[in-house]
Parts: sequence; C-alpha cells; structure tokens
Amino acid sequence: MSDKLEEIIATKRKEVEFLVELEHQDESKTFEKILNRHKINRHRFRDALKVAGLSIIAEIKRKSPSRGDLAPIEDPVKLAHKFSKAGAAAISVLTDEDYFGGSTHDLVHVVEGLTALHPCPVLRKDFIIHPYQIAQSKKMGASAILLIVAVVKDQLKEFLNIADHIGIDALVEVHNEEELKIALDANAQIIGVNNRDLKTFEVNLDISKNLAAKIPKGVIKIAESGISSVEEAHEMHELGFDGVLIGEMLVKAKDPRKIISEIGNM
Repeated sequence: MSDKLEEIIATKRKEVEFLVELEHQDESKTFEKILNRHKINRHRFRDALKVAGLSIIAEIKRKSPSRGDLAPIEDPVKLAHKFSKAGAAAISVLTDEDYFGGSTHDLVHVVEGLTALHPCPVLRKDFIIHPYQIAQSKKMGASAILLIVAVVKDQLKEFLNIADHIGIDALVEVHNEEELKIALDANAQIIGVNNRDLKTFEVNLDISKNLAAKIPKGVIKIAESGISSVEEAHEMHELGFDGVLIGEMLVKAKDPRKIISEIGNM
C-alpha cells in the first residue's frame, strides 16, 4: 500500500477498534446477531446496474485526499433525490469522515430519505476491514458495500461470503490485473475498476481500458474515478462497462441532473 493508503487504513483500524468496543459493551450483541442471521439477498444494487444502457452510480462526496474539498453538501438527502430523479441507478455515500468528509449519518439519512419517495439502492463506500463494518452497513440500510482488494486482500472471499449471508451486495474494487484475478477467483459478481492508482493517487483512464476486456461476461463491470465528461462516460460504455461511478463531476456541477441525463441518453 502507498503511504497515504497506509495512513488511511491505520486511521480506519482505530475506528474499527472503537466499533468492536461498542459491540462488546452492547448486551444485545447487535452486530453478532446480524452476522449470524441469514437474510435472502434481494440484489437491489446488482439488479439496478443490469438494466440496458449505461448505469450511473452517483456519489455523494465532499472531499478526497487527492483533490481536497470538492463541495460542502449540507443536505445529502436533497442531493440524493436530485441524482435519483435524474435517473441514477444507485447512490454511493462516502462514510469516511477524516479523509472524505462523510459520515454514517449521511448514509442513514439518505437511505431513509430515498425509501420515502424515490427508492434507490445505496452503496456504502468506505474502507471495510472488519466484519462488524459489514454488519453495520446492513443495519444502516445499505444495499451494497465496497470491498477494495488492495485493502482486504486474502479476506475478500470471507467478506463476500459474509455479505451474501446477511443479504447485501458487494462492489469489489480492483486497480490492476493481479487484483482482478483475486476478485475473479473469489467469484466477485460486481467488479469496479478504479482508475486512480492507490500508490500515486493519479488518475489514468487507461486502467479501465486495459482491464475491461479481461472481465468475463456475466460479471457486472463498473468504471470508477477520473470520469470528468459525458464523452468519457460513453467511452467506458463502449469498452464494455455496464456502469460508471461518478462523484466529483456531479457534486461540483451546477446542474448534476443534466449530466446524468446526458450520460444515460446514449
């Protein structure tokens, strides 16, 4: 891992230690009960990405380690409604606070707000390193979690099994051919190709271009990061991607609905 990623994961471990401590203090053992209870996976997230055309996962993102502050986003629910009404297939909510300015409160509020008026699956985007985070995501109402191969490594299969057991989808993120092999060997059904190099944090769309053809048919393919125009989104579709995950371009746009509509109208 790069120094920055190592720093992020070190911070995340401290968060998880606190989460584990809370579980140990909880007489009802909430997370353990969730992990031990089998739930049928309705695959709301996966199925939303399988529709014809290019699906859009619209991300609620305030800042990033590489780009700094992007947008204040005082009302994430309102923004999620804009995304959903415009035709986004799913909403991604960053819940990491220190490096991305998100929170678990954002996720809960978006899930509750969308359920009321515009049903739309919600992806919890964070650095998952412990089963309790998966249980927490399920408890908060997320339809899917992000699993980064560079972070979870040999725990990927275990975490995928946990997610499936409790009824939640997983977007498995890869950055190179080696990680893609790990994802495929673990039978990942939704693979996201991140165009951001985690060692340098630089963006290069060639990552998606190089890996697209190596992902088998039947696996849902999502292009992530660095898509800064409608034309680039369409290029990803031409490469065979089923969807694109877009954050910065949407949160900084004056009219994100127009962008979503233009991407969807191919």
